[in-house]
Amino acid sequence: MMSKKTLIAYFSASGVTARVAKEMANAIGADLYEIQPTEPYTSADLDWMDRKSRSTVEMNDPACRPAIGSPVEHMEQYDTVFVGFPIWWYVEPRIVDTFLESYDFSGKTLIPFATSGGSGISKAEKSLQAHCPKADWKKGQLLNGSGAAEWAKRTLNL
Repeated sequence: MMSKKTLIAYFSASGVTARVAKEMANAIGADLYEIQPTEPYTSADLDWMDRKSRSTVEMNDPACRPAIGSPVEHMEQYDTVFVGFPIWWYVEPRIVDTFLESYDFSGKTLIPFATSGGSGISKAEKSLQAHCPKADWKKGQLLNGSGAAEWAKRTLNL
């Protein structure tokens, strides 16, 4: 039987989600994959107060799917995928939808985690499940600082 492998796939605009993802990967021995846009976001792109900024335009268009730079190598080898992202407009950024719609997650366990300045993860969980209904979704967690490693271990029963 193949050994079970875990992937932590994350999108990080400012580095906060990246730090959490790396802490979790170190704690549970998971592979790490950064969901990187083909065209990186600038600080102007991320200005959510600007109604014409790239992030605002993307988030106002539910069909928007920003292109991802490079794919996950051998996605079929992973049984469990943690999906990490900052909360944008109460849900996941559109590039996370691009990621979820790029692979067949049937029969895989997906576990969301998010970072946020103040929003919860519940709306994002509903959105993620709608974009990727064939996966076996587990309860997600908002991880804004410490506790990411412990949460990842508990989630995987390590």
